[in-house]
Amino acid sequence: MPAARVEYVAPWWVAWLHSVPHLDLRLQPVDSTFNPRDESYRESLLFLGLVAAICLGLNLIVLTAYVVCVCCCRQDEAVQTKRRDSCCVTWTAVVAGLVCCAAVGVGFYGNSETNDGVYQLIYSLDNANHTFSGIDELVSRTTQKMKVDLEQHLARLSEIFAARGDYIQTLKFVQQMAGNIIVQLSGLPVWREVTAELTELADQTAYVEYYRWLSYLLLFILDLVICLVACLALARRSRCLLASMLCCGALGLFLSWTSLAADSAAAVGTGDFCSAPDTFILNVTEGQIRTDVTRYYLHCGQSGSSPFQQALTIFQRSLTTMQLQVAGLLQFAVPLFPTAEKDLLGIQLLLNSSESGLHQLTAMLDCRGLHKDYLDALAGVCYDGIEGLLYLGLFSLLAALAFSTMICAGPRAWKHFTTRDRDYDDIDSDDPFNPQARRIAAHNPPRGQLRSFCSYSSGLGSQTSLQPPAQTISNAPVSEYMNQAMLFGGNPRYENVPLIGRGSPPPTYSPSMRATYLSVADEHLRHYGNEFPA
Repeated sequence: MPAARVEYVAPWWVAWLHSVPHLDLRLQPVDSTFNPRDESYRESLLFLGLVAAICLGLNLIVLTAYVVCVCCCRQDEAVQTKRRDSCCVTWTAVVAGLVCCAAVGVGFYGNSETNDGVYQLIYSLDNANHTFSGIDELVSRTTQKMKVDLEQHLARLSEIFAARGDYIQTLKFVQQMAGNIIVQLSGLPVWREVTAELTELADQTAYVEYYRWLSYLLLFILDLVICLVACLALARRSRCLLASMLCCGALGLFLSWTSLAADSAAAVGTGDFCSAPDTFILNVTEGQIRTDVTRYYLHCGQSGSSPFQQALTIFQRSLTTMQLQVAGLLQFAVPLFPTAEKDLLGIQLLLNSSESGLHQLTAMLDCRGLHKDYLDALAGVCYDGIEGLLYLGLFSLLAALAFSTMICAGPRAWKHFTTRDRDYDDIDSDDPFNPQARRIAAHNPPRGQLRSFCSYSSGLGSQTSLQPPAQTISNAPVSEYMNQAMLFGGNPRYENVPLIGRGSPPPTYSPSMRATYLSVADEHLRHYGNEFPA
């Protein structure tokens, strides 16, 4: 084990998550040791999701009660109160939007960290699979050479050296050494089943991680869209957008608590695994791989010598002995039996390639490579993975808080919009300074221009004066201005000069004020009608 490589040390949040109480659905304590095959342990993780569901229910109950109270209670209609409520709604929405944006930022970071940790795990699994597959391939190839290729050469040499008993004994000795190598290779672990399981685990993890990452990305986009709709609803004072925001906010609140339930269960379960990963792997591999082999790779440099040391030593010695015997036959038998040279050279080439395979096999069976992959996988899961899950849990809490605030501010904004529209309804719809009149004018065709009150009043005695006069410029005759001046008590009203001759009604702003104005005008007509005939 290199000095630069340290052993696995669990981060602080692993101990914190592992200390979370584990209860089954019957509220009975459960062992917190990571064991997904145990039904009680799975129920303890499901219980955490149910706790989040209960929190969601309480949240909805509180919001419903608040909305009912706001809708049923009467608001003070004073101007200062309305201004204060409007300001409160605006700042509440701003704070909720900022919290939602901050939550999305935290969520992006957590999603990226979790994705990095998971793909580091997948990369480590692929490296370990490559090593296991290489070991099986080398063992299979070497066994094939010793059983098939070497036996063919030895069979032909036995026919050639049939008359020489000493050479036949040498061939039998070489065959015996090849048998020893085959026995030692057969004692090595077969990683085929382990490789298949790791490949399936890596594929399933990659599949789940892709859709998990994509789901959170869509959730972040939905949260930002809800914030945008809320801003537009307040800016345009649109009840339609406000209703859409409330519906989407309720959906976002539900999704936030759902993601919190999933994050909590995943974080606690992963924390239980990271608190004692060696124990879990020893339990899982029991019956498939020898315990001493598993410990050798899990505690590289701490478990003593390699369990493959004896087999590799016998392999090396047998191979060296075979090479010496074949070299002697090449030196002494070939001059007497030239036809044996081809088979002896073939055996020598086979032994040389087997020696090269032995060196590769020794390097692959060394614990340092697989132990490094093991530590990298733990770092990806227990550091980046759990850290990302914790940030995603924080995102869910902040998003739930933001949406709850938006839903609380929604009814007050709705009542404020309704009160504003009712105030507009009390204003004369013909008043050009009424904002609501401009909205109505967009849907209704333009009407004929109204005559001024003075024009109508000057023709009360004639039925032919009902047609509105043509438009005139603002410089009305002095006599008309004096008539209107006397109409209002004999005092000139210079502020009315711009309205003379324009066919525009006096600037009244409510039906009640218009009625009062008309009654006063009738009284002045009766009093001054004889002095200023039409």
